[in-house]
Amino acid sequence: MRLTGLRKSHHYNKYAFLILMFWTGSFFVLAGCRVQPDERILLVGDVYKPSENAVNINTAMAIELEKIPHIGEKLALKIVEHRTQHGAFRRAEHLMLIPGISDDRFRQIRSLVRVD
Repeated sequence: MRLTGLRKSHHYNKYAFLILMFWTGSFFVLAGCRVQPDERILLVGDVYKPSENAVNINTAMAIELEKIPHIGEKLALKIVEHRTQHGAFRRAEHLMLIPGISDDRFRQIRSLVRVD
């Protein structure tokens, strides 16, 4: 009787070991397959130079902001409203806090806006 109990216990330990090895191997395989960062993601320390005639988003009126490509009347009004409610923008990247200004849209206009 005792011998049978040992065989069953050994049988379960064998499967537990195999399951542990499977999960460990899976972890290392998945860790090696990590996704490469997307080059389009705007980094916090990303540096850009605004053009000479870039619009200061902290002082521009809505009609001036509308002249920026990809910024229409609604977005211009949202920018002014956000600035009025929350104060001046500290960085041009903070435009992305406004609904409707995605990372892609900001990348299209970032050399045309500045913060003084």
